[in-house]
Amino acid sequence: MAFTQIMDFASQDIFKVCVKRYNGNHKLKEFTCWKQFLCLAFGQLTHRESMSDTMLCLKLNADKVYHLGIGKVVNKSTLSKANEKRDWHIFQDFGIKLIEQAKSLYESDNQLEIKLKGGVFALDSTTVDLCLEVFMWAPFRSTKAAIKIHTLLDLKTSIPEFIFISEGNVHDVNVMDIIPVQKGSYYIMDKAYVDFARLYNIKQDKAYFVVRAKENLQFTRIESRPKNRSLGILCDQDILLTGIQSSERYPERLRRIKFYDSEYDRTFVF
Repeated sequence: MAFTQIMDFASQDIFKVCVKRYNGNHKLKEFTCWKQFLCLAFGQLTHRESMSDTMLCLKLNADKVYHLGIGKVVNKSTLSKANEKRDWHIFQDFGIKLIEQAKSLYESDNQLEIKLKGGVFALDSTTVDLCLEVFMWAPFRSTKAAIKIHTLLDLKTSIPEFIFISEGNVHDVNVMDIIPVQKGSYYIMDKAYVDFARLYNIKQDKAYFVVRAKENLQFTRIESRPKNRSLGILCDQDILLTGIQSSERYPERLRRIKFYDSEYDRTFVF
């Protein structure tokens, strides 16, 4: 089966190291951490909508479950209890190892049209709506709960470099305090991440950033570079911020570019 072939890439030896690190299989006889992982992976890869949906699908294919490595189909309550009680760091550590394995396969395959020596990352978030009556710990609006998934995506490999899950009311800009910043890399962000103190920290770490400018940006032009309308560059300037707070938080020059996207007939300022 395709699922078994995909799971061949997930090393059980590495997984055992992660389990041993957190004593995950202590006093377990039947439903081990590995079987738990297979159930969760099956649900994810087959696009199940819930735990109940996952377990129902496994039960309907009970004659094939043994060959998947899961063995005997367990009850939903067994998987639910395992998810609640077992240390989630096991799966985090194993996930990091799988990401490292995947990235090594893409090292010589740059998916960008341009060649840059450093890494190129896009930072953004997505909101997942939840039922407020069930998830009261994740407030978002007066009648709705939600979580946010903040993702730092490696654009050269299309593999996440960093993922952080927060409550829905956490502003996007706060995740800039915890993302890993690599020297010589480029970080691409939207307007939600315009915080000049945090952006200056990226520069201090000897990395680069590209962020969309807000309409009320206060600045003075220091120098202009030649335009290149054939590439869509309408304006290329070196500027200094003049806002009372912004000039203190980012005291050095910034590069301001106005770009026209002919495909979508839109103009952007970075």
